[in-house]
Amino acid sequence: MKKRYFISLFVVVLIIGYSLPCFGGWIVFRKPAYKGKIIDAETKEPIEDVVVVAVYNKYPILSGPGGGSSSMIHIREALTDKDGEFKIPSYITLTGPNSVEDDTTFIIYKPGYSAFPSKFPSYGNFSGYWATPLKDMSLPGIEHFFLEDNFGKHGEIILSFGPLKKGYGTYGLVELPRVTTKKERLKAQPSEPSEFKSDCPLLYKTVNEERKRFGLKPVGRKSK
Repeated sequence: MKKRYFISLFVVVLIIGYSLPCFGGWIVFRKPAYKGKIIDAETKEPIEDVVVVAVYNKYPILSGPGGGSSSMIHIREALTDKDGEFKIPSYITLTGPNSVEDDTTFIIYKPGYSAFPSKFPSYGNFSGYWATPLKDMSLPGIEHFFLEDNFGKHGEIILSFGPLKKGYGTYGLVELPRVTTKKERLKAQPSEPSEFKSDCPLLYKTVNEERKRFGLKPVGRKSK
């Protein structure tokens, strides 16, 4: 009897989480599908086998005096195809009642190209080795940029929501500049997620292949 009561209560909570948008991620954590296309910044040709990682994050509703901080809840990754395109399916799970959905962040990387997020400087009219057009976007803008429903739309794109800032381009289209020297290639490597390492084997494999190229120890596991 008690077991049946708790099952019924769980079902009711799920229904509320799905049906009321105002909960915005409370109990039920859900994110839509993402889609994009990666091209060479110089040649405009599609780049195959680029690793794309979606990092799903949550944020506490209540926290201590110092305030809360975003934390990872899950990671998914994909490789671009011969057309330079990738797709990451929608994701849904349960989360605690003290958590809400935070912005999904992305890592885009292939050796020989600047990764996103970029570690190279940008100032004035010089964009360095930044992947474009992402360098001017806020985190909510980046997530909106990669929504599957927006993919391929050309014209005004939202860079940030508060205050609203717009740019011009194509949703989901990312241009990666080439890097050539050892210093540039190593600096271009992304920061790997510290959690859920087992969920992004493609990223760690690609990063470590590049490190091996230059005689460096692998990351993400203990060296023998």
